[in-house]
Amino acid sequence: MASLVTLLRDMRYPTPQELALAARALVDEHPGRAGLRQAGASRAGRPLWLLSVSGRGGGTRPVLVVAGAHANEPVGGATALELARRVIRDGGGGADWHFLLCADPDGADLHRTPRPRSLLDYHRNFFRPPGPEQPEWAPSLLTPDRLPPETRALTALLDELRPALQVSLHGTDLGGSWVQLTRDVPGLAEPFAKSAAELRIPVETGASDAAGWISPGPGIFVMPETGTGPAGAFHPEDTRLSTWCHAGTTAIVEVPMWASDLVDDPAPHPDPRGALRMLAGRLAEDSGRVAGLRSGARGADPGSAALLRAVDWTLGLIPRITAEWTGAGAPAEATAAAVGSIDAFGRRLSLRAAAMLLRVLRTQGHPAAPGLDRLVTGWCEEFAARFQARWVPVATQVEHQARTVLATYERL
Repeated sequence: MASLVTLLRDMRYPTPQELALAARALVDEHPGRAGLRQAGASRAGRPLWLLSVSGRGGGTRPVLVVAGAHANEPVGGATALELARRVIRDGGGGADWHFLLCADPDGADLHRTPRPRSLLDYHRNFFRPPGPEQPEWAPSLLTPDRLPPETRALTALLDELRPALQVSLHGTDLGGSWVQLTRDVPGLAEPFAKSAAELRIPVETGASDAAGWISPGPGIFVMPETGTGPAGAFHPEDTRLSTWCHAGTTAIVEVPMWASDLVDDPAPHPDPRGALRMLAGRLAEDSGRVAGLRSGARGADPGSAALLRAVDWTLGLIPRITAEWTGAGAPAEATAAAVGSIDAFGRRLSLRAAAMLLRVLRTQGHPAAPGLDRLVTGWCEEFAARFQARWVPVATQVEHQARTVLATYERL
């Protein structure tokens, strides 16, 4: 197996199997400091591996780092291994660190893009499960007796470890970097912005995922407490019911695969409501084109069935979103960055649904597949051109995430 350094140099994201092998090699190299155990199993029986590294100290509550909670965001596993190496080398602030290497290995097996060369390449094998099948968000949508095994394993870890800090490593296809917090971490904005600037990663100052949240610094957003404000207009799930709020303080660290400086523009937008009406109309039209082809697809095998569940879930979100964009609550004032983030959010919704549907239609040899292929290709090209997308090397993504995690822990 190629080493993690080689994978990152070659701009490759490690697979869950490669992560487990690399973690085992790290344990063999440092048997007194590191251990690897199975923390559960996925619905398909794939192991959920927990890598644990002891810090140089004692009495400090541990840290839990969760990677791979979203199948289409593969950078987290590489960051987790890099953090484990730094804890061994530098002591980890005296705390014990635990790394769930991939929270959704079944989803990762369906989303197969280890070395994306373009947004189109990334979407060719795209998969992101519906909300009830995502380990972190399932608690906001399902009763406890219906939670998937990945969620039960994660909540069991949180109950066992009672971490002072939980970090969830996420990534966005195109945009900038930002951090969501369940509680404010004073002083985090400065090292976060410094790292982003050094690595030429834009800071997403108007992240649509955190619309309406308090922002103590550029790119830093604090989740409202239950009953005190919006949970996040662009989350179909209530984030306050997710595993993020299960224990301790949680930081969700987002980093882009392709960067766009348009999401870091602080200038006031001249007409946010007009822009949102236009974006809502485009989203409704684009999603309607995808929905018109959905009836011709059937889930004849488990992979196709999973893809179609995700297509239906994604399409089902869109009427609520377009209603929000055109309703009385649409903002009269917003930055260009915030409108840009909403623009990107809308584009990726219809594009993801189309890309997943295309995978099914291709498998079935459906006559509509070539036309949908052209549509997906065109949307990817328009997305990249509109946002002047530039690739962020995998090693750079990992470096920024690792720096941000350590800075968060140091300021907790």
